Amino acid sequence: MDSPALTQLFRQLFRHPACQSIRRPPSLLSRPQSRSFLTRRGPVKRKQQDDVQMWTKRGDYPKDIDEEYRKYPTVTAKELRNRRERPRQVKMLTREFIDDSLYNPHYGYFSKHATIFSPGEPFQFNSIEDGPAFHKLLGDRYTEFEDKLDATNPDIARQLWHTPTELFRPYYGETIARYLVSNYKLTLYPYHDLIIYEMGAGNGTMMLNILDFIRDTDHEVYQRTKFKIIEISPALADLQFKNLTDKLTAKGHRDRVEIVNRSIFDWDTYVHSPCFFLALEVFDNFGHDTIRYQNGTEAPQQGGVLIDAEGEFHEYFNNQLDPVAARFMRVRQAAARRPFPSPLGPPLLRGLRSAAPFQKEYTLPEYIPTRLMQFFDVLNQYFPAHRLISSDFSSLPDAVPGINAPVVQTRYQRTTVPVTTPFVHQGYFDIFFPTDFNVVEDMYRAITGKLTQVTSHEEFVHRWAYIEDTETRSGENPLLSWYKNASMLMTV
Repeated sequence: MDSPALTQLFRQLFRHPACQSIRRPPSLLSRPQSRSFLTRRGPVKRKQQDDVQMWTKRGDYPKDIDEEYRKYPTVTAKELRNRRERPRQVKMLTREFIDDSLYNPHYGYFSKHATIFSPGEPFQFNSIEDGPAFHKLLGDRYTEFEDKLDATNPDIARQLWHTPTELFRPYYGETIARYLVSNYKLTLYPYHDLIIYEMGAGNGTMMLNILDFIRDTDHEVYQRTKFKIIEISPALADLQFKNLTDKLTAKGHRDRVEIVNRSIFDWDTYVHSPCFFLALEVFDNFGHDTIRYQNGTEAPQQGGVLIDAEGEFHEYFNNQLDPVAARFMRVRQAAARRPFPSPLGPPLLRGLRSAAPFQKEYTLPEYIPTRLMQFFDVLNQYFPAHRLISSDFSSLPDAVPGINAPVVQTRYQRTTVPVTTPFVHQGYFDIFFPTDFNVVEDMYRAITGKLTQVTSHEEFVHRWAYIEDTETRSGENPLLSWYKNASMLMTV
């Protein structure tokens, strides 16, 4: 965290204008319920008058935040959506802070600096020697891609990431298309159209690859295909409109595509028709809440962050869970068919741990996917005849401390800089979580009443891809080997 690259990054960030405070009349101040950069975890102080709130203070910046906590309003990412500057003098639950940091249209990660890597011409895997040769070629394409961007728009803090859709174009999209067409023809054809929704479509490459495949392999199905993109980011929605209009027209797909610039959590249209819903590599960026437990009593506390007048972040915990987090805990407990990880450890050892000398009062936090639960609610309420096809990381290395904890990182001068807290300068850091597919599958079943299948990414590709397309001359296959830590959840 104290690397020269990070120090230079801080200097660059501090050049940006600070945000204005958000004030409310005293009568409207919220009752306690419930990123200054990279706050260090310090000693936890108990609030005397309530014995409800607790906060984490930076060791090198001691400050009593009692007064600020009483005065500052609690705000949500939705309330900040129309503000152009980062907030100060407010409190936010962890999930709201993450949503604001990633998705605010004016300064969020996916709005200002983030760019999806496109390799240009598709890789000809059969002509590549082996895996290391592909890795080197990919690095060269990365450099060439970013050099072109810097030639017209230099950005030392550009955030650049890749997806399997782009790296393995068009083969990955064709893999998904085979699954869609096969399941459509088995259960819905010819009584219903093939309606596909995709959330978080990036450059729109997956959509183009799917439509190309269906048009080229099954004309009758293609005539009944409709593709709808739901995109929360105005910047990406604009990119999709601009980049895809000519391509869609040239390929004959224009009349089959609709791009909806809306958050799925604002969705209010009932879709009665059967449809497939693609959520590929999007769960990882959904907001999570932090929960920690008191050793001994096992009482949970919900985390949030206070942003003071100087822009410093102070993490606090509250004994009173908000309704969303409380509901998650109830649904998870009721739906679980298998034991799930807990920072308290296995039940049989909890008593021994609490009696051990020098035991800390509170556990490390766990990060619970409350936004994902709300996404399942949207599917159940507005898309009752949907079939979900989702994929994401089932585990992640180098995460911050905690259970189901995220990786938090940024890029500065083309170098990846990891950090150890999610409370960081909004819009400059990617915050992405692993998905516990055991827990998620059980919750999805409980909320929607649908049957599911969970499989590894490798197993899914083996069944639905023509894996010869992505095999190198040595027999290595990057499409299989690059995503060992990814899984798929599908409605059956």
